[in-house]
Amino acid sequence: MIRYIIRRVLYAVPLLLGVNILTFLLFFVVNTPDDMARMHLGQKHVTQEAVEGWKHERGYDLPLFWNEKAEGADKATRTIFYQKSVGLFLFRFGRSDSGREIGADIQQRMWPSLAIAVPSLLMGLLVHISLALLLVFFRLTYLELWGIALCVVLMSVSFLFYIIGGQYLIGKLLQLTPISGYDGGINAARFLILPLIISVIAGVGSGVRWYRTLFLEEVEKDYVRTARAKGLSEPRVLFGHVLKNAMIPILTGVVVVLPLLFTGSLITESFFAIPGLGSYTIDAISQQDFAIVRAMVFLGSALYILGLLLTDLSYTLVDPRVRLG
Repeated sequence: MIRYIIRRVLYAVPLLLGVNILTFLLFFVVNTPDDMARMHLGQKHVTQEAVEGWKHERGYDLPLFWNEKAEGADKATRTIFYQKSVGLFLFRFGRSDSGREIGADIQQRMWPSLAIAVPSLLMGLLVHISLALLLVFFRLTYLELWGIALCVVLMSVSFLFYIIGGQYLIGKLLQLTPISGYDGGINAARFLILPLIISVIAGVGSGVRWYRTLFLEEVEKDYVRTARAKGLSEPRVLFGHVLKNAMIPILTGVVVVLPLLFTGSLITESFFAIPGLGSYTIDAISQQDFAIVRAMVFLGSALYILGLLLTDLSYTLVDPRVRLG
């Protein structure tokens, strides 16, 4: 197990390096530091002195990869790539183009993201799996037929419609929850209820259909027929055997998502004014703060690789036959 984890971590290094280099090229070669300066200072009536001053304040006046004017190791270290990208591997995110500490912002904003993402995941799993098992229990009946039709309809509706409709109906007409905003401590709960409800409902269509497909594959297997032949009731067969043996594909989808919960939801946080990492990224894009965008891209890539590793490890917990070599 330890050898497998070490090997996977070593495999992750070139992947992260590739993501880092590609992101760097997009932000510093396709979009040069001069372009960044003019976007921040304004396209019109910007002097070259102002552009050079903006670049110097942020360290963007250095060569990209190799500094011919420096000596020794400084040829590689006194470059934009080393000072702005290499530190990401140690999760040293540096300062944003506006001068704020990116690491401090991430530590502050990750909690609102987790506060909405974790309950949404858990509640979504409970609701979607329960509804899928209900459809399997009533398979080949009109209830299953209309349930599938409803899932298709729900899948066809845009997530933005759920947000706008939920804000109008629950927040404005019924006035049960605030439409948007956020507060610290226990007061945050009343601001999280509406996005939680919308997230669960918006995922019912795709989630229920996905889990229903998994469960239907299991109910046709021999061990299920054997369980029924022993006289077990259908609920015991579904919950005691089918659900247990469908855990590997369920974990595949869930565990991969877990690390990405950290980075938050771009759309949900933006529409509900939740000060999480999702809205942090959107604000950075709108303000053209490329230092934050680079940091969030790297963080998301690292967490996704971590999710893949956790997925493989979780297989051994639900299926003793799986061995990691």
